[in-house]
Amino acid sequence: MDVVTLIGLIFVEALLLVFIVSLSRSRRKAGRNGDSLIVFLLAFSVWAAFNYLSNYTTFPHEILLYINRLLFLSSVFVAGGAYFFIGSVTDKVRLRSWQTVLYGTVGGIASFISLTPFVVADVYIDGSVVAIEFGQLFWLYFMCIASLIFIGLFWLAWARRSKNRMIKAYAKALFYSLGGAIIIIAMTNLIIPALFGNFALSTLGPLVSVFIIGGVSYAILQHGLFDIKGAAVRSTAYVLVLSTLGAIYYVLAYAVSELIFQGNVGDIASTAPVNVLLALLLAFLFQPVKHFFDRLTNRFFYKDNYNVEQFYDELNSLVRSTINLRVLLHRSAELIQVALKAEYVSFFVHSGDARVIFIGTEDAKRLPPEDIGLLDELNAVVSIEDHAISPTVRRMLVSHRIAVVVPLHQNDALVGMMCLGEHKTSQYTRRDLRLLRTVAGELAIGIQNTLSVQEIRDLNENLQQRIDAATKELRRSNAQLQKLDQAKDEFISMASHQLRTPLTSIKGYISMLMEGDVGKVSPEQKHLLQEAFVSSERMVRLIGDFLNVSRLQTGKFIIEKRPVDLAKLVRREIDGLESNAAARNIKFVYKQPKDIPAVDVDENKIQQVIMNFADNAIYYSKEASKIVVRLQKTAKGIEFTVKDTGIGVPLDEQAQLFNKFFRATNARRQRPDGTGVGLYLAKRVVQDHHGEIIFSSKEGKGSTFGFRLPLQK
Repeated sequence: MDVVTLIGLIFVEALLLVFIVSLSRSRRKAGRNGDSLIVFLLAFSVWAAFNYLSNYTTFPHEILLYINRLLFLSSVFVAGGAYFFIGSVTDKVRLRSWQTVLYGTVGGIASFISLTPFVVADVYIDGSVVAIEFGQLFWLYFMCIASLIFIGLFWLAWARRSKNRMIKAYAKALFYSLGGAIIIIAMTNLIIPALFGNFALSTLGPLVSVFIIGGVSYAILQHGLFDIKGAAVRSTAYVLVLSTLGAIYYVLAYAVSELIFQGNVGDIASTAPVNVLLALLLAFLFQPVKHFFDRLTNRFFYKDNYNVEQFYDELNSLVRSTINLRVLLHRSAELIQVALKAEYVSFFVHSGDARVIFIGTEDAKRLPPEDIGLLDELNAVVSIEDHAISPTVRRMLVSHRIAVVVPLHQNDALVGMMCLGEHKTSQYTRRDLRLLRTVAGELAIGIQNTLSVQEIRDLNENLQQRIDAATKELRRSNAQLQKLDQAKDEFISMASHQLRTPLTSIKGYISMLMEGDVGKVSPEQKHLLQEAFVSSERMVRLIGDFLNVSRLQTGKFIIEKRPVDLAKLVRREIDGLESNAAARNIKFVYKQPKDIPAVDVDENKIQQVIMNFADNAIYYSKEASKIVVRLQKTAKGIEFTVKDTGIGVPLDEQAQLFNKFFRATNARRQRPDGTGVGLYLAKRVVQDHHGEIIFSSKEGKGSTFGFRLPLQK
């Protein structure tokens, strides 16, 4: 391989690394590391090029002199880039003012004198190489370069003793590659030529450069210095997007040229609008195509990663089903350790008696009280890479091999702390930290609940004797309550039957008056009679509802099924409510289906559910509106729905709508005399038929109530 090819490979590899680092910075908290590495690689590539050109003996004398001075200038930038890159990786550089001033002074002096005859006084041809006549300040220049390189190598050597496993791995990989290569380059290009006047070895600079680029590549690939996988995913996605858009453009352009221009595309004026339209189309398609390939590549490259939804489900199930604090913490720690590939996970929980409860996975260790006090000062999820944490907290985290700290707060009160050890394979990503922030609240609630349960248990133990003493009294009271409950049931049963008889007579007499059987009735009188008739019907239904509630509580609510034609049943109930609806200028819309088979149901109870839904729609709908009633057969079963355009149900109250005695706020304003048992009974009736309730609503727009019954096999 000739030198030109070698220089080309160095450039290609360095630029490839720059590209990978640029992509990976968006997925890692490695922005400072990435910036320093990019500067170092670019400076080193420029130095390798000048090193090769400085030995090109066919150049004129003036050009060779200028190139060699630029070579010494680029060496300053290489040394400075290595200074900041090594300091960034080993976590030593904090960009303090004195470091900036020191580097600026040393680098500025070396840069200034490198372009003067005080460093490179002259050049001349010595056989097949170019020799340099050094100036009077060459050794000052050399000391400036050596000081920057020495500090960087010292940091690498010191970082090899770090307790942070990742920093230790980075330092080891970079120490042998960067340290060895820089020493060889300094010997062959500066020290040996300056001391012995031998410039034959200076041509080895590009060859040694391969070891530097290779060492950095090894650190990236082997030890996860940057998110190489994320860069590969995004690179693949971009290639696929560009290829797809290019193919779309080619196909469309070819089709337009053949169909519209008959293959004659020589006229630029005629094809320019087409090209503009195609460009606009590609711009419109870019985001959808990119989104598609992002999802595709993520699914392919990250298929082995943990599933966030599955993790949430497992943790939520664990929190809901566990009431023992130690079991909860131990299983949660194991779950998080496996998902996030942590070396260990530990919990420090503050109990009510000022004790700190410690639970963790294997390899986790208890912290001293003073270190726990430092953790208590943290208000958000922090990692050891965060620069906002104090040096004291950072030293404590490093000493205990803690990589992430997650405070657990409940109602602004600190419940405890979760600590994660170092990542087993690389580093924690933003996705991991976002997951920990999300589950922190759930864990805090679970811990608080288990602590409350434990407090209750302790209280129960103290009150056990008092409970035993009161048991006998409770038994006597219970016997009396059972008698009262039995009397209540007998009263409700008697009252329902006794009240139905006079109500039936009242309804009959009112109906006769409305029909004119005892004389002509004026419109005003008929309206009043209609209101009385509706009220009597509603009272009958209320008596039935209360009777059914009593039966539910006593276990006497029985479903008696027989084959029923639901289409006719719905028609009969809708026809029965037509007069009520007409009084409010409301119209029912119901098209009786013909393909509904007979269904085994309790006719009276299903009839009550249908009437409840339809009656509610009348009362909560606006005047001069329509109520759409539908009965249909679907793949899931027989569906019945009543859709109105009434007041609807507020979103924050919909979850409680089918609870016993609950009524929405706007419903209480619209109809103050409601009881809140109709929907509760409807849901119980449908569930006892192995069906399900259909409900949707939007406040101010209307509601849909109904049910779905399974098809019989």
